[in-house]
Amino acid sequence: MNEALKELLDLLDLEQIELDIFRGRSPEERIQRVFGGQVAAQALVAAGRTVPDDRNVHSLHAYFIRPGDPAIPIIYNVERVRDGRSFTTRRVVAIQHGKAIFTMSASFHVAESGVEHQAAVMPEVAGPEELPLFQERMLQIVGEDSPMRELLTRPRPVDARYVTPLTWEAHRDPQLRGSETNVWFRYDAELPDDPLLHVVLAAYASDFTLVDTVLLAHGLAWGASNLSGASLDHAMWFHRPFRADDWMLYAQESPWSGGARGLARGEMFTRSGELAVSVVQEAMIRVR
Repeated sequence: MNEALKELLDLLDLEQIELDIFRGRSPEERIQRVFGGQVAAQALVAAGRTVPDDRNVHSLHAYFIRPGDPAIPIIYNVERVRDGRSFTTRRVVAIQHGKAIFTMSASFHVAESGVEHQAAVMPEVAGPEELPLFQERMLQIVGEDSPMRELLTRPRPVDARYVTPLTWEAHRDPQLRGSETNVWFRYDAELPDDPLLHVVLAAYASDFTLVDTVLLAHGLAWGASNLSGASLDHAMWFHRPFRADDWMLYAQESPWSGGARGLARGEMFTRSGELAVSVVQEAMIRVR
């Protein structure tokens, strides 16, 4: 297990400071604001700590309200909205400087049997073993002597391998533009058999590449284009058990953008083609 993954797991082990109140911290690195996937993951951990073990999260709906300050802890207040016979509902508010920066509602469900179908089909793409690491592709783009080399060569908690073009590649070559992105990802270490942990790690990873699907359609790229952006809201549905330390294909598309906003949706498939997670996100994207 690399140091980046160890640190992430440590960040997700929230400190409980009072009944239904938790404290989380951010990585000790120079960033302007807290990564949205981190806040969503920590909020889901906080909610899960107040739910009986026989109930697994099946959906979350979240709003990013203000940028998170990485220099100070985040306080997560959990409201026990309802404890039913089959479903449990929690509302979480993340607070910094006395103000809400993030809100989330999450629903948990006991395991039940029922009708089953899957209309979604996993795209036929090259396997992850045939693809280079994200960092390797980026180094080819920016060059070995780039100031970005130090950042790109740092260990990352998630091993991501793109099937489709990177936004930086589409920025340089208009023929590579498109509104679909396929990325294999996994956490490259054997993880504990904790269903909530695997769901939380999928929530963390879900925010890395989804907005990029909007940028790809326009040949825009963070750091290469004069733009600013931020996640506005995020929703996820968890359909079946999965492991975040096994390869999953994150198939994403952007059906629309306009009015300084862009919509993206994604589906996470297990290696065997089972639909495990559905994701929808809207983001603010401003081109200056």
